[in-house]
Amino acid sequence: MIDRATRSVGNLPSPTTELVGRAGELAETARLLTESRLVTVVGPGGVGKSRLALRAAALAAPGHADGAWVVDCSAIRDAALLGHAVAEGLRLTDGTARPPADVLEDHLARRELLLVLDGCEQLVDACSALAARLLAAAPGLRVLATSRQPLDAAGEHLLPLLPLPADHPGADAVTLFVRRARAVVPRFRMTPANQDAVTALCLRLDGIPLALELAAGRLRALSVEQISERLDDRFRLLTGGSRSAVPRHRTLRTAIGWSHELCSPQERLLWARLSVFAGSFDLDAAEYVCSGRGLQADEVMPVLADLVAKSVVLREQAPADGAGGGIGTAGREEGYDGGYRLLDTLREYGAGWLHASGEEQRLRRLHRDWYVGLAAWGEIEWFSPRQALTSGRTHRAHANLRAAMDFCLGEPGEEQLALHLAGSLWYYWVGCGHLGEGRHWLELALAAGPEPTEARAKALWVTGYVATLQGDLLRARPVLEECRRQALATGDDRALAYAVHRQGCAALIGDELPRAAELFQEALWHYEKLGELNSNVLMAMFELGLALLFQGEQAQGEGWMARVLAQCELHGEQWAYTYGLFAAAYAAWLSGDLETARERARECVRLNHVFRDLVGTVLGVEVLALLATEPGPDGSPGDLREARLLQGAAHTIWGRVGIPLFGSRSFNAAHAECESRVLAGLSGAEAAESFRQGTLLELEAAVRRALDGPERTAPPTAVRLPGARRR
Repeated sequence: MIDRATRSVGNLPSPTTELVGRAGELAETARLLTESRLVTVVGPGGVGKSRLALRAAALAAPGHADGAWVVDCSAIRDAALLGHAVAEGLRLTDGTARPPADVLEDHLARRELLLVLDGCEQLVDACSALAARLLAAAPGLRVLATSRQPLDAAGEHLLPLLPLPADHPGADAVTLFVRRARAVVPRFRMTPANQDAVTALCLRLDGIPLALELAAGRLRALSVEQISERLDDRFRLLTGGSRSAVPRHRTLRTAIGWSHELCSPQERLLWARLSVFAGSFDLDAAEYVCSGRGLQADEVMPVLADLVAKSVVLREQAPADGAGGGIGTAGREEGYDGGYRLLDTLREYGAGWLHASGEEQRLRRLHRDWYVGLAAWGEIEWFSPRQALTSGRTHRAHANLRAAMDFCLGEPGEEQLALHLAGSLWYYWVGCGHLGEGRHWLELALAAGPEPTEARAKALWVTGYVATLQGDLLRARPVLEECRRQALATGDDRALAYAVHRQGCAALIGDELPRAAELFQEALWHYEKLGELNSNVLMAMFELGLALLFQGEQAQGEGWMARVLAQCELHGEQWAYTYGLFAAAYAAWLSGDLETARERARECVRLNHVFRDLVGTVLGVEVLALLATEPGPDGSPGDLREARLLQGAAHTIWGRVGIPLFGSRSFNAAHAECESRVLAGLSGAEAAESFRQGTLLELEAAVRRALDGPERTAPPTAVRLPGARRR
């Protein structure tokens, strides 16, 4: 059994409305999950599969040491992105160049976890293959899927979900309708005078929850009897007068169509246009993308509010902690109070009308433009005190950014915008823990747009940067050299500066310290000539200082670190600041200033975890492991067991970054010194056990341990060092 204290508890959303009925289905789901590791809730759209699965998962979560996690598969259209989406749903940050399915296998292999794959019908084959692979690799994993059709995977057990009973006044469908009606019209009650009409309406809608909610949303303007009459007219048109000839799947579509007909022309127009969004969207995006040609920008908000009132659009509450939760939170954005989304069934209906209107391409281009602009603005705001808020905003737009990239790559003539978008998002790929997916999009964009343009040059150096951080110098070096040569040939001085800078990074990791320092100095000369000052420029300063520290030129290195920290504080920049803190902590340790070293290393870990930047996080943990071998502020001896535990935790994090310490002798020096001290003071068995305990820590727990130290009820049993030494 895995220690639950070291694990995360999951990401299930808090329910906004109560689940009505379904006691039998919940019990059956619980039973099936004890008998099978793959259970799929199948049924038509609108029948309540997602709501049932989420409630069942919440009830089952306490029985899984690692909790229950939900992944929304409905917004994914490309099977190649499914693994990335699952990793994102699990809050799994991985910076390696490995396929995401391999990363997921390793992550889940020793966990006891319930994974909810919601909305699999768009990618049923990919979901089936991934579920089968993960279940084979992770004996403690259970998968609860929802789909309009079975996954047809080995060992799959099906739970067909039928509509709610609706044949008498106390039936669940009637109860659901009444509760939703009271949410719309608080004074609504079912009385002897209207109960027959309410029951007949629920029966007419076959007890389909989504159809019932759409009907209830009309009670502000219509009585129950009026709703029934209008629905009956529509059904008679559909069936030629036979009230018994409508199959359930057509009942829902008819109810949606009827609700659509009752919308005003502007509401129908907005419904169709909103279908271009993948997942959630905010009001600003809706106003930009959906206005024009019959709907002014200032009309979008009231029309959107009407669609919310009619249960066509769902209102999402703003998360209390932004994207990450726990220690690593991106912060709640000022002025952001939640977004909107269309249910998948209603989005499909709207998309059909959008296609029929002939506006689909225009709307998709407007959608692309908005999210290209969001990425460009995010890149600008990254160098500001709003970094954490920019991270949260980009995270919320992730599904729509994917949709925009898909459009650019799939539409002839859009290749340069694909390069531009993939390159502009460097801050998100690198600074927010998405190296793997960033590499995916960058490589696709480079393959689609071979012309030597400014956008391609940027995508080249960003690709080289990402590959370097992944430890893939075989890809990084040639792509950065291509960028440098193209920049020289085209006179692109800005691309030349970035290419030379990132070549310096590759040299630094490759232990070519004099060459790295030379390249960083050249890049900084170019940046100064261009008047460039941003997070990348500050990183060049940090990297130059680090190269000097590694070469033993401590005074010069510390001078560059001080300059980086001062510039970051002046501009409110936090991400590059964290790397300056890492180097400053290392420099302070070299000088024997242990308290300053500890303070800066802890702040480095804390801030990098906010951004989900595993590289910066693990570098800080490595320094704190070394510092754990040093005497405490009160003169107490170093704690070698804690040091080795932190090295074990760092080892696990490095597995999600790439090659440990980049395979670099220079970066490995502090680690090797720590390990030498531990092995000099502990037995091999003691050191191995502490290391093993560290490898079991989840990222959140590892960060808390590094920041707060071990939670002990008794003073630590410390092992005195035979003698401290610094190189």
